[in-house]
Amino acid sequence: MKPGKILAADIGGTNSRFGHFETEPDGSLRLVRSQWFRTGDASSFGRLMEILRESAFSLLPQDADVAVMAVAGPVEQGAYSAPPLIPWDVDVSDMQTRHGCGRTVLINDFIAQAYACRSPVGKAAREILAGSVYPGAAAAVIGAGTGLGKAALIADRNGSFIAVPSEGGHAAFPFVSGPEFRFMDFLRQEHGMEYATGNDIVSGKGLGLIHQFLSGEKLDPRDIAARFTSGSETLVWAARFYGRVCRDFALEVFARGGLYIAGGIAAKAPELVTNEAFASEFRDSKTMGRILAQMPVFLITNEESGLWGAARYGQQLLKKGG
Repeated sequence: MKPGKILAADIGGTNSRFGHFETEPDGSLRLVRSQWFRTGDASSFGRLMEILRESAFSLLPQDADVAVMAVAGPVEQGAYSAPPLIPWDVDVSDMQTRHGCGRTVLINDFIAQAYACRSPVGKAAREILAGSVYPGAAAAVIGAGTGLGKAALIADRNGSFIAVPSEGGHAAFPFVSGPEFRFMDFLRQEHGMEYATGNDIVSGKGLGLIHQFLSGEKLDPRDIAARFTSGSETLVWAARFYGRVCRDFALEVFARGGLYIAGGIAAKAPELVTNEAFASEFRDSKTMGRILAQMPVFLITNEESGLWGAARYGQQLLKKGG
């Protein structure tokens, strides 16, 4: 395969990451350099690209063979997104005229996370729950950070796979017990939520809401995670909720190829998915318990997995010449 330069981006609600990747003759990918910026420091997507230029990053858009931008939101026409958790839109249709970049593709950030599962960071993922991977079976990819992202990997007829996007994080979150219903009432009365979504509950924001409900304290999610102990009530609740959304999505995808948890708060605080409350909730099903017990769960701890996934997608484009 001809060597190529790939500009990868992972634009999220909190951080915007950029990566300079190069493809090797043997088909492998090499990360040359990465750079992180706070998304809130940019007033627009155009300004974000200006910040990248001003940083003297090692690969400018005009020097890339292909640029793949992953964004935390639904993508329209392969070029536009109005991300729900970012105060500005992303439009790459004019990257050639405004930034000198040739081939540019915009993808959903969890499409990138799905591709990351088939990259070195996916192969290095930590096994959280043991199970058996069925060759050719679908895999589920999920992760909580600023919001809750989801995607699926479906095998194609050529021995490869297709990544399927989802906006399931915006669906209503299922509360199932008396204490949880009281939490739901708290969210309605104290925070004006008509109904809570996965983005509200299984996220950094959700961690703060759970802790406030249980303790009365309003703390930054990072401070809450720093206090985690095995008996922490906030940890047990958060782990149970994370296990629930993982179980439900694994069943929806029928993920006999495994479920991958991509970075976010679980990478910083793995207790969320190693706590027994997570495993207990994930495998709790009267009808599918036996199947769930066979599904492996992996944690991708590399916080630049989205960059690797975007680069993997770009590598595929270069290989196809499209």
